[in-house]
Amino acid sequence: MKKINSVFLLLMAGLTTYAQEPTVEMADTFRSEGKIYVVVAIVLLILVGLIGYLIAIDRKTSRLEKKLEENSRS
Repeated sequence: MKKINSVFLLLMAGLTTYAQEPTVEMADTFRSEGKIYVVVAIVLLILVGLIGYLIAIDRKTSRLEKKLEENSRS
């Protein structure tokens, strides 16, 4: 457990150095040109597609489980 805590501490210390950078030029450029909205829209579209796909797979799996249950009873 102590080893895991040490690794976590080192990881967090490393991440804080990256979090302290003052600006990111690409993000500022995207924001100033209005392209950030395109990026956000594409990311949201991908997330909605993935969530929809997962829901569809869940429904199909549920249907197959019900059929398997019915077949095993008879």
